[in-house]
Amino acid sequence: MVEELVTTGVALASAGAVYLVAAARVVKQYERGVVLRLGRLASEVRGPGFTMIVPGIDRMRKVNMQIVTMPVPAQEGITRDNVTVRVDAVVYFKVVDAADAVIRVEDYRFAVSQMAQTSLRSIIGKSELDDLLSNREKLNQGLELMMDSPAIGWGVTVDRVEIKDVSLPETMKRSMARQAEATRDRRARVINADAELQASKKLAEAAAAMSDQPAALQLRLLQTVVAVAAEKNSTLVLPFPVELLRFLERSGLQAQAQTAAAEAERGAAQRPAAPAPEASHGAVEEGALPPELEDLPEAEDLP
Repeated sequence: MVEELVTTGVALASAGAVYLVAAARVVKQYERGVVLRLGRLASEVRGPGFTMIVPGIDRMRKVNMQIVTMPVPAQEGITRDNVTVRVDAVVYFKVVDAADAVIRVEDYRFAVSQMAQTSLRSIIGKSELDDLLSNREKLNQGLELMMDSPAIGWGVTVDRVEIKDVSLPETMKRSMARQAEATRDRRARVINADAELQASKKLAEAAAAMSDQPAALQLRLLQTVVAVAAEKNSTLVLPFPVELLRFLERSGLQAQAQTAAAEAERGAAQRPAAPAPEASHGAVEEGALPPELEDLPEAEDLP
């Protein structure tokens, strides 16, 4: 009799241990437990910690409440300005209602992924290429609004959507590179022309100042020689002032006029004395020129 009682007690303890093991559940801090009792949703969602269910009657499904980072595969589409692009993105979402995430949708992760792909294709078709490249913040907000509306009914909320990369065809890349190069070339030419205009105004002012003070030109010449000599070149370039050339040319013409006057004077002295030649000789002595030299330009009129 005692042996039967002991056997029965051991059997009950074993059954209780097996029941306890089968009924015991542990829900982690970032999870929630959704219990289905005979196929019906239990009244409450089990929170984190130790909990018990009825084996064979209850079934618990744990739902992760953490923010999920889901990459969206690259989608190829045509923009509003007829450019073929490939765009990929990333979605950040989390479950806010564990019961809705289990009851209202079969697989909320797959549903969010498909919705993200279709929304991304829709955004590509509504946007232009410049918006995809430079105005991504606005597109990200549009994607978030498009995805958040249906996701609320699944117990899911979309925290953020980011467009990661926009892939362009090689022909479009080359065209954009040529456009950027042409734009920079235009800016460089405009800046260079502006610099030339300002430099010409300053040079005109400097020329006006030097025309009043000829010594300033000589000082500028000496500064140029010093600047060239500082480079330690084997060849020294010495600029020759144009004013000096004009002075030498003027002096040569004056010497030629004086020589012609002297020759005319000697020729008049060798002829017989006559009233007319004496008058002519007197005119030469007073500084008059012979008729053949009267057409020569004056030294002051030379360029």
